[in-house]
Amino acid sequence: MAPFRILSFDIECAGRKGHFPEPSHDPVIQVANLVTLQGENQPLIRNVMTLKSCSPIVGVDVMSFDTEREVLLAWRDFINQVDPDIIIGYNICKFDMPYLIERAETLGIAEFPILGRIRNSRVRVKDTTFSSRQYGTRESKEVTIEGRVQFDLLQVMQRDYKLSSYSLNSVSAHFLSEQKEDVHHSIISDLQNGNAETRRRLAVYCLKDAYLPQRLLDKLMFIYNYVEMARVTGVPISFLLSRGQSIKVLSQLLRKAKQKNLVIPNVKQAGSEQGTYEGATVLEAKAGFYEKPIATLDFASLYPSIMMAYNLCYCTLVTPEDIRKLNLPPECVNKTPSGETFVKSNLQKGILPEILEELLAARKRAKADLKEAKDPLEKAVLDGRQLALKISANSVYGFTGATVGQLPCLEISSSVTSYGRQMIEHTKKLVEDKFTTLGGYEHNAEVIYGDTDSVMVQFGVPSVGAAMNLGREAADFISGTFIKPIKLEFEKVYYPYLLISKKRYAGLFWTNPDKFDKMDTKGIETVRRDNCLLVKNLVNECLHKILIDRDIPGAVQYVKNTISDLLMNRMDLSLLVITKGLTKTGDDYEVKAAHVELAERMRKRDPATAPNVGDRVPYVIIKAAKGAKAYEKSEDPIYVLENNIPIDPQYYLENQISKPLLRIFEPILKNASKELLHGSHTRSISISTPSNSGIMKFAKKQLSCIGCKALLRLREEEGTTQSDRKRQFWLGQNLGKEKNETKAMGFVGSEFKSPTGAYLTGMLQAHGSWGVTQVLDPFFFSSTLSVYVTQIELSARTVEEEKLNFTANPFQMVVSELEMLFGRLWTQCQECQGSLHQDVLCTSRDCPIFYRRKKAQKDMAEAKQQLERWNF
Repeated sequence: MAPFRILSFDIECAGRKGHFPEPSHDPVIQVANLVTLQGENQPLIRNVMTLKSCSPIVGVDVMSFDTEREVLLAWRDFINQVDPDIIIGYNICKFDMPYLIERAETLGIAEFPILGRIRNSRVRVKDTTFSSRQYGTRESKEVTIEGRVQFDLLQVMQRDYKLSSYSLNSVSAHFLSEQKEDVHHSIISDLQNGNAETRRRLAVYCLKDAYLPQRLLDKLMFIYNYVEMARVTGVPISFLLSRGQSIKVLSQLLRKAKQKNLVIPNVKQAGSEQGTYEGATVLEAKAGFYEKPIATLDFASLYPSIMMAYNLCYCTLVTPEDIRKLNLPPECVNKTPSGETFVKSNLQKGILPEILEELLAARKRAKADLKEAKDPLEKAVLDGRQLALKISANSVYGFTGATVGQLPCLEISSSVTSYGRQMIEHTKKLVEDKFTTLGGYEHNAEVIYGDTDSVMVQFGVPSVGAAMNLGREAADFISGTFIKPIKLEFEKVYYPYLLISKKRYAGLFWTNPDKFDKMDTKGIETVRRDNCLLVKNLVNECLHKILIDRDIPGAVQYVKNTISDLLMNRMDLSLLVITKGLTKTGDDYEVKAAHVELAERMRKRDPATAPNVGDRVPYVIIKAAKGAKAYEKSEDPIYVLENNIPIDPQYYLENQISKPLLRIFEPILKNASKELLHGSHTRSISISTPSNSGIMKFAKKQLSCIGCKALLRLREEEGTTQSDRKRQFWLGQNLGKEKNETKAMGFVGSEFKSPTGAYLTGMLQAHGSWGVTQVLDPFFFSSTLSVYVTQIELSARTVEEEKLNFTANPFQMVVSELEMLFGRLWTQCQECQGSLHQDVLCTSRDCPIFYRRKKAQKDMAEAKQQLERWNF
């Protein structure tokens, strides 16, 4: 097959303030294109088409146009000249492609939508809805371009991976460990209306949006995997993205039926009237922390092998009436545990078993070739092929059990699961009967858990190597009791193993007795999307300490320290941000949700930057009145930072942290809740004072002494200006009071030539050298300050030096440290945007660096303000 020519593109639109771009109003201002040959590392063509002038970009062909019409027609001509086989991008099916076509229609450019390989055939846009039990319901748009495959990376990501966020930034950070500058759509118009340099800035951003999908495509081998899947199943590539699993199985059935001169009935959609059937067995989990190796025995392709072994198919299913009519002897039929009857393969070979045999035989060949392959390209193709064959084989069983499907047959699917249940129970019994001390083994084996197609066995031996040997022996012994091709295999050992409950466990995964492969987790909050980053980090670190370091007291102490930091307001805000997608407008939600209510509040504050439908809304939970609902306590993290609004640590402790932690520690500690969530580490609570909410809206702020925190009162006299009043310090309360006579001495006497010296002289007389370190408001040191002091021989220079040594230095150090921190974060953001010479525009709410940068910026401004009080 000749290498594909792949075009990756992205568009930018100039939206109106407060509105997401609409093709009926907002122009297309830039289109970035990258053309690559499949398998090549570098693109053949890298260009950007811009509306109005744009400064040059190194290694990029910049084409500027005066009108939007020219931009669109230039892109159409470019498509026809390059003639790509595959068009890729991020969200191109739902946004970029429909936008270009609808925009051309608005501008009356009739010749624009001729983008396919059929001459004068116009591309049309139509709305589609895709719905399946596995992927849920998704609305999209369908644009058919003849002779070109559209491959939307967003759709692929949503189908193949479970991620906390599907933004291009977040996906790139996860898979490529690189990010892009995230320019909010509300400032794109400002960049466009600037000059050639700001438009260059936008073009670089647009190019990166076209470059990252190409990198993802190469890194995750999508073309190889999807082409192989299309070849195996006999469906077009576009079906793999826009349709579910059943079309793939139906296509294979049709192909096989044609070979055998059979027809497939066109069954009417029966809905879910056929009812349901009993699913797979999950043996009761014996929860606990196992410090001896646990061997895992897996059935190889359990459901496909059951269908092949017992010849389960549409064309082999017989009713009791059929058996009587055809006079079938009992040895020619299989009666399944669920009560159905199928004829054996010596009478009639089923179509489904034949399809499965071919798929699994082809997979075996692909895996054998993969071991021999040396060329990376060949390896990628073979790995894609064996994966496609595995998925196809496993989806045949699901096809027969899909009640809302093309050809449901619950007799087959219920028979498969009943055989599966029987086999798991049979395996458990054989293991526990054979591997006993009476049978000559060191310990009695115990099955601690069994899932759909695997059982976990504790043989009682202390070493991984011994567990592996016993696991292989058990697998070979039990496989001999089953009909071929059903086979039980020894696959891996977990040691140590933390079993929490059904489908929730964690352990170190060993396939080699000398070194563990990885830490394996299932059903634990390391990937849950509705948790903040703190939960993921905390759970990961605890599991690392428990499983890898074997340090349970260390894990407990780490949890206590984290909870203490949370309650003492020492937690980085970026760790507390929860993100959820805004899929509908506020009125369409039946119940009030935290992110929806926040989006409405943000819209009232500033419609231009408020989140729109389709955006992900980040929020934190803040302190509110007692009994307030969570949706009333959600707030924008940036708004929280800017206004010092206190976080509600109790919410995070009770609703985010406690349940995941208790699930991990309950099998390990006796009183996990008491140990972790109660005690001295939960008693100290620090709440920051908000600057603009509640009673603080009515409070009048006064300056206080940085040292002793005393309020600095100003004498207000008639005829004095505000600046005069600021220059005077009223000590009426202190004058005349015996205990404060010493303090008063510093401020009584004749006018001194150096007010600073006079003031410090007084402080020295009052408090000794420590008095100099008590930092008071800068207006005490202004040149016209009138102070009265007793005449004391003291060099002003010495006092100035002491002042600097004892007081300003800590503030300068704080400012310096914060400047360094902000500088590092700023540089990191500049590196991410690809330029160290321009301001950072990025507002990616998915990025923890964004919140840390904002926090550092605010802390630095406040520290500088404090240092300014020394500016005399």
